[in-house]
Amino acid sequence: MTLRTRLTTAFLVVVLGPVLIGAIVMGTITTAISRDRADERLDLAAATVRNSIGALCGQLTAVAEAIAATPEADRPALADRFVLRGIASGVHVEPVDGLAEGLTTAESPPPPWADCSGRPSVEAGPAAYEAIAARVELVRADGTAVGTVWAARTVDEDFLQQLADATGVEITLLSGSGRSEQGVGRPTADPGAPLNPTPTAETVDLSEPGGDTEAMLKDPGAHAAAVIEAGMVTIDLGPADGSPLPLVLSVPNPGAAGRYAMLAAVVLATAAIAVLAALWLARTTTEPLVALAAAADRVADGDLGARVPVVGDDEVGRLAGAFNRMTGELQSYVEALTASRDQLRGHLGVLGDTLSSTHDLNRILQVILQTARHATGARAGIVLLADPATGTLLGQCTEGLPDADPVRVPIGEGLLGSVAATGSPVRGRIDRDGPMLRAGEPECRTYVVVPFAAVPSPPPVATAFSGGDGVLRGGSPLWPAGLPAASGVLALYDRIGRDEFDAGDLDTLRTFAGQAAVAVDNVRVHEEAQRLSVTDPLTGLFNYRSLRDCIRREVERAHRFGRRLSVLALDLDKFKEINDSYGHAAGDVVLAEFARRIRHEIREVDLAFRHGGEEFVVLLPETDAVGGSTVAERLCTALRAAPIVVPARGPEGEPITVEVTVSIGVAVYPDHGVTSSAVLAAADDALYSAKAAGRNTHRVARDAEEEIPTSYFTADTAASGVAGGTHTPRQGPGR
Repeated sequence: MTLRTRLTTAFLVVVLGPVLIGAIVMGTITTAISRDRADERLDLAAATVRNSIGALCGQLTAVAEAIAATPEADRPALADRFVLRGIASGVHVEPVDGLAEGLTTAESPPPPWADCSGRPSVEAGPAAYEAIAARVELVRADGTAVGTVWAARTVDEDFLQQLADATGVEITLLSGSGRSEQGVGRPTADPGAPLNPTPTAETVDLSEPGGDTEAMLKDPGAHAAAVIEAGMVTIDLGPADGSPLPLVLSVPNPGAAGRYAMLAAVVLATAAIAVLAALWLARTTTEPLVALAAAADRVADGDLGARVPVVGDDEVGRLAGAFNRMTGELQSYVEALTASRDQLRGHLGVLGDTLSSTHDLNRILQVILQTARHATGARAGIVLLADPATGTLLGQCTEGLPDADPVRVPIGEGLLGSVAATGSPVRGRIDRDGPMLRAGEPECRTYVVVPFAAVPSPPPVATAFSGGDGVLRGGSPLWPAGLPAASGVLALYDRIGRDEFDAGDLDTLRTFAGQAAVAVDNVRVHEEAQRLSVTDPLTGLFNYRSLRDCIRREVERAHRFGRRLSVLALDLDKFKEINDSYGHAAGDVVLAEFARRIRHEIREVDLAFRHGGEEFVVLLPETDAVGGSTVAERLCTALRAAPIVVPARGPEGEPITVEVTVSIGVAVYPDHGVTSSAVLAAADDALYSAKAAGRNTHRVARDAEEEIPTSYFTADTAASGVAGGTHTPRQGPGR
């Protein structure tokens, strides 16, 4: 079977099958719906008729009760008023044994009357009801029944037309039944006198023996089902309690023959059109499929530029258009993927350049955070570094968070602190996974937090000048004990466009956290190298290289603001004898302890330097000669008052107490020199004066002669001795 035949057959089956089934189902459903609507219409009309007749009976009962309650002499006038106002068509008072006066209004409808409260009777025989009436017993004050009061409403064509207009259906009055015990006789004004008849309503007698009417008369409470008769859908109503009139309600029966004929015509026309369309579509469909298959082969071979001509707007044309869009999207996706790869390389290049070209930690962390946010689509993020000295995480940089005070979280508390304490990355939702955020942590709905790998803590340096806890007795900590599991954390919050972060985001963030850890370590190593380049590793004080820069800046500042600067030159007395007697390790302990005491005695704004060997220099900004002498005396006293304990030379020896003193020279800018080299040389000369005075004391330099400075630290200074700049530490005997 060819493709064209298969397409034709499939098209006919797909099109004609549902059409035929739909036509059959539609015919059946429309017929049932039409019949149901007719039944619903009749049921609604029956309820309306019952309500209308019930309301009429209530009105007639009220009239009869009013007549019965009126004195006998006033009854005729009241009855005439009711008739004149149209409330009732007639009023009849039927006495009992002459105990009351009879009454019948003029033009009262002739009997028989349908009693609103009575029961129908088959035995009375069929008759046409002329009116519907309500009766009330006429009773004296002593309770003696003296008659019956009737109030009637004529049942004529106008009455039936009113009911038909109210219900929207046709209403026919059947030949009803008379009344047996409760039936109405022929009421007269005088006993035995007939009523004046009115024109009777036109009725249709459908109450043959065994019919629906007879069944309803036998069971007045029953409601006949709707039936189709003479092209009408009818339903019998009454006689029954609350509906004394035998009525037939009918609506036209919606015919089905016309609908079936129309559906058949539609099916035949559809079949003819479907056959022609199937033949044409089969022919036009197979032609572009060959071109489509050839283009698909080209795409499979890697030619993403392959396209097929779009002929027409049918399925095959849309398929060709979809194929062209697919290849175009695929080509665009490949190009975008290539561009994304190049962009990623560019980001990595920027990150690499940043890591390699700068040691600015904040700049590096900012670049890492921005790249991580773009890679994961996070709304906000933050980088925090651990401060082991205080046991807290300090915020370094943020993205997408409101400007506020720097984030500070204790390690081990909250979301960020727990990650830093455990070193385990986490992701999730706050409302589902927790934990409770600590006050100060950024508010978020979803999160992913990755720790930086902590740098292993080196073992404490156990030397003669340390207590075994890694802290120099005369310097700064080598490494604080009790580091957390991570040196910092990288946190991202609230992924844009998705509910929460996935495992891929966690892996990506781990990569950036690793880079951040390396960057932090590199920067800290660089900062440590910088610190070591300007500080003395033994004492922790600034070295001679820092002295040259600092004294130049301080002299320039003092000159600019017209302030004084005191320079103290310090030299330990007979330090060479300590080295020779107790060893160089003991000498190192003495130097470190002396540096510690210097830091303890000076202000935070003051600067202390190790000039070389056992020589030290202290700069006291905004301090005159008196202040400098006070500090010098305080330093001499601090060293003189407490001897220094040094380790024994042998492994089994005990520590030795050594008394150490210091000589200090004081010089003041600009009193003793107007350049940095001059004031430093003046302090050194004053130091020699203190040595000459017997050591363990201080001296103030003599006033210098006025001179015009060419610079505050000249090139000659860097090549000369103490008075001029760099020189080899002097450790002559006896100093």
